[in-house]
Amino acid sequence: MSQISNDRLREDPEKQTHADSDQTDPEASTPDRPDTSHDEITGAVPPSKTVAPARQFSTTDAPPTDKIELKEEDAWKELGFCFPTRKKWTILTIIFLVQTSMNFNTSLYSNGIDGISQEFGVSAQAARAGAAVFLITYAFGCELWAPWSEEFGRKPILQLSLGLVNIWCLPVALAPNFASLMVGRALGGLSSAGGSVTLGMIADIFEPNEQQCAVAYIVFSSVGGSILGPIIGGFVEEYLLWRWTIWIQLIFGVFVQLLHLIFVPETRTTILLDRIAQKRRKSGQSPNLYGPNEIEPFWQRFTFKELIWTWVRPFRMFLTEPIVLTLSLLSGFSDALIFMQLQSFVLVYRQWGFSAVDIGLAFVPIGIGYIIAWISFIPAIRRNRKERALKPGDEHAQYESRLWWLLYTAPCLPLGLIIFAWTSGGPPVHWIGTMYMICAYGPYSASATGGNGWSRDFLAGVLTVPATPFYTNIGGSKHLEIASTILFCISLFLVCAVYAIYYYGPELRKRSSFAENLASKVTSEDHGTPHRRISGLPSSEIGYSGFRHRHEHGAQHIGATICA
Repeated sequence: MSQISNDRLREDPEKQTHADSDQTDPEASTPDRPDTSHDEITGAVPPSKTVAPARQFSTTDAPPTDKIELKEEDAWKELGFCFPTRKKWTILTIIFLVQTSMNFNTSLYSNGIDGISQEFGVSAQAARAGAAVFLITYAFGCELWAPWSEEFGRKPILQLSLGLVNIWCLPVALAPNFASLMVGRALGGLSSAGGSVTLGMIADIFEPNEQQCAVAYIVFSSVGGSILGPIIGGFVEEYLLWRWTIWIQLIFGVFVQLLHLIFVPETRTTILLDRIAQKRRKSGQSPNLYGPNEIEPFWQRFTFKELIWTWVRPFRMFLTEPIVLTLSLLSGFSDALIFMQLQSFVLVYRQWGFSAVDIGLAFVPIGIGYIIAWISFIPAIRRNRKERALKPGDEHAQYESRLWWLLYTAPCLPLGLIIFAWTSGGPPVHWIGTMYMICAYGPYSASATGGNGWSRDFLAGVLTVPATPFYTNIGGSKHLEIASTILFCISLFLVCAVYAIYYYGPELRKRSSFAENLASKVTSEDHGTPHRRISGLPSSEIGYSGFRHRHEHGAQHIGATICA
């Protein structure tokens, strides 16, 4: 029988080729593109080795029911990773505007508080709840949207999110009463996909070792949108009715939605693989070839328990992982300061007779700080790449070295706060002294990633309402100075924690069961070759696929990669 089988194979070389290809490792790299995508996670540099050829698909001898799954390496040149550089950055620039619009919505509302209070007969403090509820629901909305973008694609989910946010602007802009306004704001925040999707798109088109500048670019849009609101809002408050704060949000939102619809293609790898497989089947090239989502349809992969566990996981990590907790609190605190300043700047600068426009323009120095910091991180990112390449086996170089520049820039936060605190007492001190607040925010334009999104938005929302009482009821005659000094003390504590993580990060990760389990799964599944993308791991190993993007893009939580 063995001789007969061998003779048949000799007679049919195509079958011989197919038989050989079946023995080829399906995860092997292709000659055109060695698979080094997992190096960002493991910190390893691929050794020199001969790679196996890409798997060949037979179109003649496979039975109709024998489905062959199309892998990334089999269609690499057709995926987002191989988009031309210009196309990648065009996509990123539009996503930059999308992310800016989302954060613009969170801050512009504050300039309508006085008008809302007067029209609906509520206190200014109650009117501020409209800003708080948007931010809090935004924090949870980001997590709720994430899994669906993994399953159905980035483009339809982001389009749906943008469309809903725009729709929920209408009940706010046309609100007949305060309750309608609050409902519209809550639903608008919940509909905002935020960084959970936009940062996921970076993972779709950039390999991990190339993601740092892209992540910094998108994060810059996030913090930039927060200060764009009050800068524009000052003019709106001075010259227009409060409802224009919402109409401008809607105009901006519709504009970026149309840009995204027209110019941004689908980038999610699994969705593209499905489309490529469908195209090859239709052409007759590979009639038994199917994409990953076609092999196992959504409703077979989906379980309610998995989905709930996925949604709970970020909050569990936030509470149980010291590295995640510390860096998320630092990032969240710095972002929440912006929304506290939306309230405190009114109290501080009215002492010098500033108008609403002048107060809005007081946020310009913060924007300058963001730009300076973002530029300063570019050489730091390049330095980090070289260090990781030179020391592939050094754990500290692979992870904690990413925090190196933050060691020098993070102290600017407490420094800026303490200067602002004791120059904010009003005349005869000149108001220019408070402009050194630029130091308080600069480092964070390029230091936050998607994993910190929840803490940033949630803390900002929670601290928006008590900001004014905090600045007016503490410290007696020196209430402004004392309030900012308290913030200085909190920031100083958080900054000190960054140094602890830099020096003791490896020990903290060794104590993390999550980090150890993730690393062991990757290396065991890869049979000791640390080059496999985490997206290739089975769902059962790391949970529902919606969780995967948190580790694919430049945010390896336990790896301390907060410095994008």
